[in-house]
Amino acid sequence: MKKLSKFLVIPVVLVVWELAARAIGDTDFPPPTTIVVRMYELWFSGPVSTVFLTDDAIDNILPSLGRMFGGWVLAAAIGIVAGMLLGRSRAATDYVDPLIEFGRAIPPPLLLPALIVIFQDSLATQLATITFGVVWPVLLNSIDGARAVDRTYTETATVFNLSRAQRLRVVVLPAASPKIFAGLRLSLSLALILMVISELIGGSDGIGYQLLQAQRSFDGAGVWAAIALLGILGYLVNSLFVLAERRVLVWHRQATRNP
Repeated sequence: MKKLSKFLVIPVVLVVWELAARAIGDTDFPPPTTIVVRMYELWFSGPVSTVFLTDDAIDNILPSLGRMFGGWVLAAAIGIVAGMLLGRSRAATDYVDPLIEFGRAIPPPLLLPALIVIFQDSLATQLATITFGVVWPVLLNSIDGARAVDRTYTETATVFNLSRAQRLRVVVLPAASPKIFAGLRLSLSLALILMVISELIGGSDGIGYQLLQAQRSFDGAGVWAAIALLGILGYLVNSLFVLAERRVLVWHRQATRNP
């Protein structure tokens, strides 16, 4: 019953929004029904053969998702590997900590002009921007997770004469996985944001590019349609990640409930 009550606020907000927008009558603040119709026209009125996706959806939504997940996966791989190694070596962490703090303090959008000059390719520039911006939560959480491993586990691995690589894979990585997943979840939302920003500034396609074109053509409903689509995608991606996290970390929840 509580779960159902949480969703009751959504139709209430939509009804209030619809009435307020129709009362104001401003094209820059369209009602939800107008936004839904525009979303349908832009992206979901295609033939059955393309799962009702229009050419605009195929040419913009799919490349955006590809860039977002590509940058996120690359950042996740770098962050987890580097975090595991640094987390198990305090001396190494002390050396690179100033660089980490310096790097994470740089707003990724500010690097776009430099990255455009360096890569001279929109796809590489966008992937680099997303990767640079989302690697930090994964890296820092991986370091913290690797540091927090119970010494009993590592000492047991030493007794069984496991190599350093085996200890990292069999002992450290599973023990640090709850914190790693927390960093991955945070970085996933950042990847969506940076995907849009990179497309707004240096893109020739994508959801962000479509949003910019709608703004330039004074298509208020199109702007709101892109914003609504981004919100829906963010919600769906986060929900799918939470489901995957629960399946992977089912042992952690059970251990927490039954210490």
